[in-house]
Amino acid sequence: MSNEQSLMNTWLSFTHIHAMLSNELDRALQEKHQMPLNEFYVLLYLSQSPEKKLRLLELQQLVGLSQSAMSRLSVRMENKSCGVIKRLGYEDDRRGVCALITDKGEQRLQDILETVNKTLTSSLSNSDIASALTFFMNVKKSSKDE
Repeated sequence: MSNEQSLMNTWLSFTHIHAMLSNELDRALQEKHQMPLNEFYVLLYLSQSPEKKLRLLELQQLVGLSQSAMSRLSVRMENKSCGVIKRLGYEDDRRGVCALITDKGEQRLQDILETVNKTLTSSLSNSDIASALTFFMNVKKSSKDE
């Protein structure tokens, strides 16, 4: 098998595993918390930011959404999700909007993290996924050594 074919197979395996894990996390979050995976990511990134707030543009890039999708998601999270985030204008740019995680959002995130950790622990213990992750780490290590 050529190096290019091996690289393509590695990429396809990686994307398949990522999709499986994302779908499993999304299913668990919807089932137990009525929250989609992208909303979890927003809470997580906001919670991890130094000031507990980020520009919507930054969140958009971190979560991997379009500008309009991020805007709709943030409005939904502020209104329909009972105020887990708050949207406000950015101090140095009147056109910019940032999102701030609220105390309620922090509490909701802590409740959700238990589900996320259990789901990941269960999913990552699957021998096929564990083997693939080991393989990916070895590919990364061998590419650094070259």
